[in-house]
Amino acid sequence: MREAANAHLLADGLPAVRDMAELVGPPTSLPVCMAWRSAVLADAPRITVVVATRERPRLLRVCLNALLDLAYPDYEIIVVDNAPETSATERLVRDLYGDVVRYRREDHRGLSSAHNRGLQAATGSIVAFVDDDVVVDRHWLTALAEGFSAQPDVGCVTGLILPAELVTPAQLLLEQHGGFDKGFEMKVFDTGANRPKDPLFPFTAGRLGSGANMAFDTEVLRGLGGFDTAIGTGTFARGGDDLAAFFRVVLEHKVIYQPAAVVWHRHHREMAALQNQAFGYGVGLGAFLASVMVHEWRMWPGLLGRLPRGLSYAFGSSSERNRGRYQGCPSELGRLERRGLAYGPIAYAVSRWRTCRSGPTR
Repeated sequence: MREAANAHLLADGLPAVRDMAELVGPPTSLPVCMAWRSAVLADAPRITVVVATRERPRLLRVCLNALLDLAYPDYEIIVVDNAPETSATERLVRDLYGDVVRYRREDHRGLSSAHNRGLQAATGSIVAFVDDDVVVDRHWLTALAEGFSAQPDVGCVTGLILPAELVTPAQLLLEQHGGFDKGFEMKVFDTGANRPKDPLFPFTAGRLGSGANMAFDTEVLRGLGGFDTAIGTGTFARGGDDLAAFFRVVLEHKVIYQPAAVVWHRHHREMAALQNQAFGYGVGLGAFLASVMVHEWRMWPGLLGRLPRGLSYAFGSSSERNRGRYQGCPSELGRLERRGLAYGPIAYAVSRWRTCRSGPTR
């Protein structure tokens, strides 16, 4: 911990310390990180925050209260009510937040469809997406804006997702299983000079971030046609919509992981929900790979060339991905995830067929 703190101090142009007592009192000069933040806020880009929700007004209210307390000068909030069965969400938004939160309804069920509805209505040059079961840090948008200013040609910025509580065995197992944490250092990804030393990249798009905390250059995301509506929570394919978006963006632009953009996620409390999540995660991962093969034909040679190594990475118990991943966890979780991964491409085909019958896939 001391080494990490001193590395940050040195990067800010401040002297290293031996203990916390040496940090008492204001710095003699403005730290580099604070100067950067001030410069970003002086010319803050407008950001649209999209919250997709379905029949969870209690969680949504907590989420919106945190969003309305953000320390950022120029942003809007859009709530997208996805295939609602009642008017509870609409009443909540109209009655409590009518003047400050915009309400949109999307009747085509699926998280991607809801996100696309928000993207369509966005007025910001940046569009940020957050789940209704998270609470954002007060400086969340500022940190996202910093991520977009960190490098030229940034198409996407993702952030740090921490647990809101760790009380039940299921919540503890999720964190042990990997959680959503991608680390505490800013990272830059692209397919050029910032390509990670990962022979499967960019197919290992999960290392770029998670959908509960992500933001895109609005025009970049619109240029891709938004999210693939055949994948994502609420569809037969369950998930993978965020991974597919990250994958397609990083092929042409930079993706920044910005750990200062913090949200706290409410993990499922019940073991049954964790088991369902493990299977759904596997299905979503397989569906993501199928989706990018449909939309990015140029990547077929790369996928076929990496297929043997990819199968070993995904299913091998001693692979870099799985080594220690299930230690201390019920063996059923690993089996469920691998079963879901094998089923994912089939689930995507079914979901895409259903989506094409009911409307366009974009």
